[in-house]
Amino acid sequence: MPTELAARLRPVALAGSRLLPLTEPWCDVVPAGGLRRGSTVVVQSAAGLGGLSLALSLVSEASTQGYWAAVVGVDDPGVVAIADLGVDLRRVLFVPRPRGAWAESAADLLDGVDLLVVRPPSRVAHGVARRLADRVRERSAVLIMLSEPTSPWPLPADLSFDVTSSRWEVSSRLECRSATVRVSGRGAVAHAGEHVVLLPNRRGRVAVR
Repeated sequence: MPTELAARLRPVALAGSRLLPLTEPWCDVVPAGGLRRGSTVVVQSAAGLGGLSLALSLVSEASTQGYWAAVVGVDDPGVVAIADLGVDLRRVLFVPRPRGAWAESAADLLDGVDLLVVRPPSRVAHGVARRLADRVRERSAVLIMLSEPTSPWPLPADLSFDVTSSRWEVSSRLECRSATVRVSGRGAVAHAGEHVVLLPNRRGRVAVR
């Protein structure tokens, strides 16, 4: 990240509440309706089940309230769909193809953002995961890791969203995707268990089924 950009973002990234706000339905699932700074959130989903949509929905409310986010390793982010989820694109930085330097790019971005969404290109080594989680705590940010069942995040997460199944509802076109999400964490979840959500609904948002 350029030095001048990091300097401009840092006052926003390090200020404010210890909790970053969430939109519905997640604010009703997580205690106090927010993501705790310094925490690691894992969104686990097989390809095509809606994991990316879920991860980005965790960023939407914070971005509209002026917090900065970054998305690393998402090759085709689909900005229209991201905007439909309620994300303020003026507050999001994209690094779509970091390749082998994804961990370094993520660590650098933590100097200037509040939330960081990362999709690693392959299985993450334990040491790499540990260094990145330590950096997140040091910078008081929130790390949202996208993983698949075949290459899980190697550390215990503070909060986990596991998309176990999903299906599209179709009329003359794709209408909405119904997904079952299992929420868990290390004592951090108000309503652990399975939740059925629309990911997205007909308006492109995440909503309770």
